[in-house]
Amino acid sequence: QVQLVESGGGLVQAGGSLRLSCAASGRTFSSFAMGWFRQAPGKEREFVTAISRSGGNRNYVDSVIGRFTISRDNAKNTVYLQMNSLKPEDTAVYYCAASPDYSRRDYRGWGYWGQGIQVTVSS
Repeated sequence: QVQLVESGGGLVQAGGSLRLSCAASGRTFSSFAMGWFRQAPGKEREFVTAISRSGGNRNYVDSVIGRFTISRDNAKNTVYLQMNSLKPEDTAVYYCAASPDYSRRDYRGWGYWGQGIQVTVSS
């Protein structure tokens, strides 16, 4: 079992930045790839980005390339999502997730989830 807790969300103006954190506990953090997904009202949960177990490989959805950066600190059991140049369409509940495979983009392939945290970008 892995327990995941997100923090760092909130309200920001368009063009601004936020950094999300996800603290993990339970099984060995470094044995999992970590990812971020988001879900806007009335929409399906969407893949945003993922990082491999060692941190050497990353995967991003096209709409966030150049604006979002995922990173992890295995010594602190934490994964981060730095979000810059935020747009109103980035507004969603953001979820941290864990999986054996960072290349999975379908949320149904991810076994462990945080409770989600709201990110709201005003225009």
